[in-house]
Amino acid sequence: MKPVIALVGRPNVGKSTLFNRMTKSRDAIVADYAGLTRDRHYGSGRLGNQEFIVIDTGGFEPTAETGIVKEMAKQTRQAVAESDVVIFVVDAREGLSAQDHDIATFLRRLGKPTLLVANKSEGMTQGIQLTEFYELGLGEVVPVSAAHGQGTRSMIEMALEPLHLPEIEDEPAEADDTIRLAVAGRPNVGKSTLINVWLGEERLIAFDMPGTTRDAISVPFTKGEQRYELVDTAGLRRRGKVFEAIEKFSVVKTLQAIERANVVVLLIDATQGVTDQDAHIAGFIVENGRAVVVAINKWDAVDEYQRELVKRSIEQRLAFLRFASVFTISAIKRQGLEPVWKAIGQAHASANRKMPTPKLSRVLEEAVAYQQPKRSGMHRPKLRYAHQGGMNPPVVVVHGNSLEHVTQEYKRYLEGRIREAFELTGTPLRVEMKTSQNPYAEKS
Repeated sequence: MKPVIALVGRPNVGKSTLFNRMTKSRDAIVADYAGLTRDRHYGSGRLGNQEFIVIDTGGFEPTAETGIVKEMAKQTRQAVAESDVVIFVVDAREGLSAQDHDIATFLRRLGKPTLLVANKSEGMTQGIQLTEFYELGLGEVVPVSAAHGQGTRSMIEMALEPLHLPEIEDEPAEADDTIRLAVAGRPNVGKSTLINVWLGEERLIAFDMPGTTRDAISVPFTKGEQRYELVDTAGLRRRGKVFEAIEKFSVVKTLQAIERANVVVLLIDATQGVTDQDAHIAGFIVENGRAVVVAINKWDAVDEYQRELVKRSIEQRLAFLRFASVFTISAIKRQGLEPVWKAIGQAHASANRKMPTPKLSRVLEEAVAYQQPKRSGMHRPKLRYAHQGGMNPPVVVVHGNSLEHVTQEYKRYLEGRIREAFELTGTPLRVEMKTSQNPYAEKS
């Protein structure tokens, strides 16, 4: 699993700028205004072959007891609980503050690996100006400049060093036909209820197999002749005490479970419809190329009018999941669950389907004969043949000339024809265009 790094510090020390630098993005809003970040913000980063997850947090006041500051502190505590290592960011130019002492006290008591980073240190005499930060009792002070990118690579290396991560190697092919299945969704949509029904009432063969840190649990079980490994995001078991004020839902665990899964069951609460968080989780599933089945839970708790609203919200907000099967269920009443199992098997089979080059090329030829791609100026793309470029998710590589002019609409048309020909349901499908090189292009 990817290691998780949480950025912690008082307001306006440059955490969001550092987040953007580590993730090589502009996902976090950055401005010279204290308290701009309030919620946790997640992003992915990479150092060499090592990938990691970064959590950006708002200004942290551990002693806050009321108002929005208390809620921001709650979010930061959750980020720290989810992390493997904490980067405590201080302002090298403003110097040490009482709030820095409060945060350091909180982190020392927690005992989690912590790296003290002095941001905005460009052009400073480091040995003199940074001395005061050793009062925090967190060891070496690492000077960086998030705005200019100075020292950030070394900082990431030092943050990951205490974790003793193994060398990244290509994962060997699975020796069996076990399907890794994750149940993902917002808090209180019924994930635990669904999992318990599967493990209990379905009379599945199951035993606990502890995973890694942050309470990740894998539960192998068997249904019929098919073996599954349930990657839990619902908290089947909790180790030790977590902060009482912290929400039970862990974003990191959900993201990691989705990455590890072969198939994801996206659970949606019928009483609330499709929310922004549902759409974000669905987008992450597609982005990672995971096969997916959508289950709308608590269907028994809504009337006909609400049901129509839910169906409409799925059509509008999850339009990019049109390839996925959608089911209405009631986990607590054990209604509608059997078709979900069938769809899980179909999605997994589709994600790993072999598509022979001759058949793919025939499908491509028939698609072009029925509808040619649009001409772009003097050029009309010529699609010659196709082959399979990967599985889980399936990748189809189309070869030809002037393919850079193929529109997104035509790619979607080809995707539909390929899905129909190979009966692909429940899995993303990626169609890539590869233009043949003209050997005389550089000769004049």
